[in-house]
Amino acid sequence: MPSYRNLCEFVRDLEQRGELIRVRAPVDPELEVTEIVDRVSKGPVERNKALLFERVKGASVPLLINAFGSAQRMALALNVSTLDDLTRNLSAVIDLKLPQGLSATVQRAGDLLGVLSAIGLKPKRVKHAPCQEIVFSDGAELERALDELPILKCWPLDGGRYITLPQVITRDPLTGVRNVGMYRLQVRSPRTLMMHWQRHKGGAEHQRVAQEARKPTIPCAIALGGDPSSMWCASAPLPPNIDEYLLAGYLRGQPVAFTPCITQPIEAPAEADIVIEGYVDPNEQDIEGPFGDHTGFYTPPDTFPVFHITAVTRRRDAIYPATVVGKPPMEDYWMGKATERLFLPLLRLFLGEVVDYNMPAEGVFHNLVIVSIRKRFPGHPQKVMFGIWGLGLMMLSKAIVVVDHDVNVHDLREVAWRVLGNVDWKRDVTVVEGPVDQLDHSSVRDSFGGKIGIDATAKGPADGHPRGWPTEISMSPEIIERVNRRWSEYGLP
Repeated sequence: MPSYRNLCEFVRDLEQRGELIRVRAPVDPELEVTEIVDRVSKGPVERNKALLFERVKGASVPLLINAFGSAQRMALALNVSTLDDLTRNLSAVIDLKLPQGLSATVQRAGDLLGVLSAIGLKPKRVKHAPCQEIVFSDGAELERALDELPILKCWPLDGGRYITLPQVITRDPLTGVRNVGMYRLQVRSPRTLMMHWQRHKGGAEHQRVAQEARKPTIPCAIALGGDPSSMWCASAPLPPNIDEYLLAGYLRGQPVAFTPCITQPIEAPAEADIVIEGYVDPNEQDIEGPFGDHTGFYTPPDTFPVFHITAVTRRRDAIYPATVVGKPPMEDYWMGKATERLFLPLLRLFLGEVVDYNMPAEGVFHNLVIVSIRKRFPGHPQKVMFGIWGLGLMMLSKAIVVVDHDVNVHDLREVAWRVLGNVDWKRDVTVVEGPVDQLDHSSVRDSFGGKIGIDATAKGPADGHPRGWPTEISMSPEIIERVNRRWSEYGLP
């Protein structure tokens, strides 16, 4: 598979493969683009394409959207043939038996930083970067820099225009470890944005550290575009203190190149299309929102930090990338599906009994996790539930359904049949309280509420089910083979 150096290369490849449509008609970034994209992303597979809007009202830069909006395009972005290749490839890398030279660098099972560092794809620095071919750094030119970008207002009740597909780069104020997050940014003025990093995310942790250390500012770089692996990695829920660009380097097969920012003591990807430099005052807050979110509901206004712009730089041939979130499925579903496939080997490192898992679109990522396991003892499903709730941002999982190893977790019809047939609602349900996603509007308290685990596995006497478990209906193999062989004789389609 190709490894893309930048977004222009990705766009060219998508177009050659028939996966991109150029829209040359003028469009309005306020609401009109969203309605177009919503129809395309939810339409038939053959019409679900990446869209390059070349004439966006008021902007001088073209707009790319829905670039990650299918399994095929998401796989291309991450340099694999299918998303399941992400599982297979990383499983081979973290197998401590292969290759032998890698095991010496891995201090413990699950040390992803050791694995990625061992591959030798640490980011590198360059002096001259395409992302700085055009510079807006002072006066009137900086005041108009954002206006030249096709920043969207997506839904009618949104609080304003939002940057929706950024790589927000910060460093821990004490350790200097880089964090990259995908946090939406509301345009408040030509010089300020609202930084929506939720309390469970790495950027918010950097803000807390800066407050405790009495640091006056947090330098930031907001990268837009660049190579598609780096763009996606900003959304990956990596463990704390792991640089997301290490993962991007692994996926690309080559390190990400960086360049020093012009006005801030931080680095940005050299191949980015646009970089917005600035800082966050950790003690300055303002109202952000509302915003039509991936839950399908508007997230109400809340207080978040203010980002102050000190420079905007870009390529001469810059493309502005964006996404629209709303009622699923949309482009972010496929971004989340890539995360699911890549992180399956890591989940198995900690929970070796896991066969597969699925976070379906209907659960908008955090609301539903369906996991199949090789059950070995009473209480095993509950052990897996609590194990998942103890793994990083999986702690936000609102519902976990555990099924047996032979259940296809991606077949929601089969899962529903198993759950509704196998569950005794008094015996097999675990209800707990704990952290939930900050976007969860149903919880009584902000970011804290009830969660449920459902044991939908087969039961036996050891599970407190003395009646015996029925045998599942299935046809004998010889009859299946006979009917397959004679099908044309029956005159059936």
